[in-house]
Amino acid sequence: MTQPLRLELRTAPHVVKGTSVERIMFHVVLALLPICAFAVWQYGLSALALMLTVVATCLLTERLFNRLSSTASTLSDWSATITGLLLALTLPPSFPLWMGVVAGFAAIALGKALFGGIGYNVFNPALVGRAFVQAAFPVAITTWVPAQFPGRFSEFVPTTLTAPLMIPPDITAWVKGHVVDGFTGATPLARWKFENQVADFGDMLSGVSAASVGETSALLVLVCGLYLAARRFLDWRIPAAILGSALLLALLFHLFDPTRFPPPYFVLLSGGLVLGAVFMATDMATSPVTPLGVWIYGILIGVTTVMIRYFGGLTEGIMYAILLGNALTPLIDQVTQPRVFGAGKGKKA
Repeated sequence: MTQPLRLELRTAPHVVKGTSVERIMFHVVLALLPICAFAVWQYGLSALALMLTVVATCLLTERLFNRLSSTASTLSDWSATITGLLLALTLPPSFPLWMGVVAGFAAIALGKALFGGIGYNVFNPALVGRAFVQAAFPVAITTWVPAQFPGRFSEFVPTTLTAPLMIPPDITAWVKGHVVDGFTGATPLARWKFENQVADFGDMLSGVSAASVGETSALLVLVCGLYLAARRFLDWRIPAAILGSALLLALLFHLFDPTRFPPPYFVLLSGGLVLGAVFMATDMATSPVTPLGVWIYGILIGVTTVMIRYFGGLTEGIMYAILLGNALTPLIDQVTQPRVFGAGKGKKA
């Protein structure tokens, strides 16, 4: 005898997909691994040691604050791992490891734990750590080495193993001994801003120029971002708004004065714009949730980045643009709330 069909009535929320914070974060880590692997290929042992050091520091700091607040361990949600990876990807490969420890501690302590932990932070923790060490160690944060330098898998960059609290050594002579064709000791953004030289399109797309650990191949970053967007672990509208607005504004400036302002592709591929747009600005805890809000948020970041690069004293602007967008997220969500169905309509006679 067949069993009769039963109709179950349940109250909201109606869970239709087994998606959890841990699952989302785990896939973000998976998406970051190819970028990290390519960074190691570009910069060798120093990049690998820096990433491992920063990630370990973030994990230990997270566990420390778990103990201080007498809460269960949150290491299994992968959020501290993501913070460590993203933070390391924003640092130069020559960055001393002890400074990486400072960056990792600041990211978790000031960017996350201070606000109450995951989901309560106002700013992206990785960018908080990056902003802290940029203010604390301005020389080390702007010291660059050539990509794919000889011996990168058998030796560290001399500044990597600087003793704690010590000033890193001058590596000018070391860089000259490991120089590759076309290396000038500056990033493409710095060469354009101070020397009016625009890097080759192919080099920028593949990421063979001097840059931060994660400012490698813009194409690779986009592919990894598409993986997250396809899994619906990333709101594609945010990077689309950032990159689209930056590209359009750069095009307008270039058409106005092509001798002063670089081609649009340069703005799109240089610096950390793509990495920031795909992996940092899309942080669910620090970005808007309303349909209109995400577009406003993305356009604000894209426009601000271009304006800082063109008219500010800094060569890069994506970090401060995202932090500004994070600060304005509550206001953006408030003013872009969709109208409740049926509200505002007059009563029929």
